[in-house]
Amino acid sequence: MRQPLVAVSTDVRQFDNYVWHAAPQQYLEATLSVANALPIMVPSFGARVDLGSLFAAVDGVLITGSRSNVNPTLYGAEATEANGPYDPDRDSTTLPLIRAAIDQGIPLLAICRGIQELNVALGGTLATEIQEQEGTWDHRAPPSEDQDVRFSIRQPVIIREGTCLGDIFCPREIMVNSVHRQAIGQLGNRLQVEATAPDGTVEAVSVTGSKAFAVGVQWHPEYWAKSDDASARIFKAFGDAVRQHAAQRAGMISEAAE
Repeated sequence: MRQPLVAVSTDVRQFDNYVWHAAPQQYLEATLSVANALPIMVPSFGARVDLGSLFAAVDGVLITGSRSNVNPTLYGAEATEANGPYDPDRDSTTLPLIRAAIDQGIPLLAICRGIQELNVALGGTLATEIQEQEGTWDHRAPPSEDQDVRFSIRQPVIIREGTCLGDIFCPREIMVNSVHRQAIGQLGNRLQVEATAPDGTVEAVSVTGSKAFAVGVQWHPEYWAKSDDASARIFKAFGDAVRQHAAQRAGMISEAAE
């Protein structure tokens, strides 16, 4: 069987006198080396992306983290400069992509900004600058020029029983590298909480009744996927779901040809 393909979201950035559609290497490396699938970056062209053609080719969808935030106008709040930066081209691409992947049963893994996009795509809201809320931890990265320090594994999350992650880890506490300044507010339709931080912050969700693996995590399993067991388990589970989808599709194509 051919190597399965995973569609990866992209940010739109301007530098070197060009407009770039890009994704951080850690997500691509984790997809290739741990999920054992070939990452294919999807340009953020909004409605011009033919999702039907895309899903005819790929077997999974990975929504990456990013420095930018989902525009608050998409969940009924006011967009302020303090809550930026924003990436409207990414928003107009990922939200329809997420909804279509869920509807069509394409395995989906959404990370950091991705879990927030998943929540907004399904009608939820986001809480911004959560470190300013009483009783909430400061989930932002520690100040450092060293990315390994910024993405260090230092925060516990509690995995809930009877969930997708509960099956992967068994219900227990694991240590993660959660790096964010906003989080899920009102939970989106069809989403269930999979894991929380000790301060109650939602750290993982899944889509109830989904036809395939559909999970969002607020932390960054891609960063240590090749060396941390908990991080690797998430990408391996995603990869298993991607291969299962690819095998089912190959079987349907084979039956149709007979």
